Amino acid sequence: MKNTLHLLGGLTIAIALAACGKSDKSGSSAAPAAGAAPAAAAPAGDQEEIKLTFPKEMFIGTPVPTALPNLEKPDPTKVIKSFLAPKGTVNVAKGKKVTSSDTAPIIGDLTLVTDGDADGADGNFVELMPGKQWVQIDLEKAHDISKIAVWHYHKQAQAYIDVLVQVSDDPEFKTGVTTLFNSDHDDTSAMGKGSDPAYIETNHGRVIDAKGSKARYVRLWSNGNTASDMNHYCEVQVFAVPAK
Repeated sequence: MKNTLHLLGGLTIAIALAACGKSDKSGSSAAPAAGAAPAAAAPAGDQEEIKLTFPKEMFIGTPVPTALPNLEKPDPTKVIKSFLAPKGTVNVAKGKKVTSSDTAPIIGDLTLVTDGDADGADGNFVELMPGKQWVQIDLEKAHDISKIAVWHYHKQAQAYIDVLVQVSDDPEFKTGVTTLFNSDHDDTSAMGKGSDPAYIETNHGRVIDAKGSKARYVRLWSNGNTASDMNHYCEVQVFAVPAK
C-alpha cells in the first residue's frame, strides 16, 4: 500500500512539473503566477547628457529682420540647451581643418569656425564673400553624428538665407550626401526645396539633429542674410563618436 501511495504521489508531482513548463499554441510560456516580478525592460543603450555652452547674448530682444516667407517665430521655450547622446560623445570638430568655397575670407580666418568659441564679438567670426557659399569640416575619419550646433553672426538680429547642412564621406560632396537641414524653401540653390524654417540668429545658435548619420565631412551652405549679402560663421560644433 505504501509503495502504491508513493507511486501515485510521484506521478502527481511529475504531472504538475510538466504543466508548469507547458507552452501555449503561439510558443510563448504560460503566464507567471500572481505576484511574480515582471520581466526587466531591454536596456536603451548607454547614453549621457551633453550640455551646450553658450556665448554671452549680443543684443537684447528679438527684432524681426526683413520678412522671409519661411521665417519662424522666435520661441525661447524651444531652445535646445542639452541633449542625450551615446556615451563618449564630444565635439569632434574642435581644431579640425576647415575649407571653403571662399578661399580668402574678407574678415577672419577659417580656423575660427572650429576653435570651440561661439562668441559673436569682433575678431571671433569669419566673413565670406556674397552669394552662395559653403564651409566644410574634415573630421579626419568617419563618425556617428548625433547633433550639429551652428552659430552664424549673432551680434545683430538677422536670418541667414538658404541654409543647408549636409554630411558625406565624399570630400567633394558628389556622392553619398545626406542633407540634415534645408531652409531653401524655393530651391534657389538648386539642391532641392527645403521644409526647415529660416530663423533669427541668437547666442543659442541652432542645434541640428543628425540622427546618428555616419560621415567624415560636414558642409554648411548659406546665401547671404537679411541684413547683407555676406555669409558669416562664429562656430560649428559636431557632437559625435567614432564610427564602429
